[in-house]
Amino acid sequence: MFLGVSIIADRFMSSIEDEEERRVAEMGRPMLGEHVKLEVTIEESYEFKSTVDKLIKKTNLALLIGTNSWREQFVEAITVGSASSSGDEDESGEEKLPSCFDYVMHFLTVFWKLLFALVPPTDYWNGWACFVVSISVIGMLTAVIGDLASHFGCTVGLKDSVTAVVFVALGTSVPDTFASKVSAIQDQYADASIGNVTGSNAVNVFLGIGVAWSIAAIYHYSQGQQFKVDPGTLAFSVTLFTIFAFICFGVLLYRRRPEIGGELGGPRVPKILTTCLFFSLWLIYIVLSSLEAYCHVQGF
Repeated sequence: MFLGVSIIADRFMSSIEDEEERRVAEMGRPMLGEHVKLEVTIEESYEFKSTVDKLIKKTNLALLIGTNSWREQFVEAITVGSASSSGDEDESGEEKLPSCFDYVMHFLTVFWKLLFALVPPTDYWNGWACFVVSISVIGMLTAVIGDLASHFGCTVGLKDSVTAVVFVALGTSVPDTFASKVSAIQDQYADASIGNVTGSNAVNVFLGIGVAWSIAAIYHYSQGQQFKVDPGTLAFSVTLFTIFAFICFGVLLYRRRPEIGGELGGPRVPKILTTCLFFSLWLIYIVLSSLEAYCHVQGF
């Protein structure tokens, strides 16, 4: 009898424990409270919308680089623009006004702006008219710059190799440098900047040298002669340039470290140090090439 009472008591206690566990479990079940409705109000963020509009505007300006008429080109040529890319706005949302430096640069370059405004717009002949005329004008200007540099070197007594690496290269590379800078600013990963440099060098080397040498070789062959080009200081200059190029590659790879963040930009101190290093390499290249041209340094 005592055993039966004990079994009944255990079942009673277990039923009490099960009931308590069931009550606690039901308390954790999802259930409707006093507030059974929810109202959500979505408001437009004017700050976010302004940022998106700026990005879209810059993207459209980067893509739509063509012109529709000569009038548009001449109006753009005589208009003083900001040094930054078109369409940039300050924090208040207003467009930036040209600075004093912008006015000075405009009056110094207005002749060239008007000259290149004569190039046919990109809408003519699906852009082929603009391409052909642009290439022709660039070729003529390159020839003029080369002749002026050659006459200048002859006047002051510089060798052609020194004149080429100092004046001709500087005069033809500065526009490419500014074009690459604009491309790097407008592109997130600066791919357009690298494409501009590569394309420019390809045109200068493959067309500027290859076409000219091919025409000269064909002409001499038709006359029963051989066309020979004296290498001069080319081997020394190319070797020196290759060494400095590997140094630049090493610096760019180092700049990918997290504390700098990439090949372009970054903190102020790394930017200044990188600029000074690259500029120093250019000066060293010019000095050594000039010394080798005048036989002060032994070449190859």
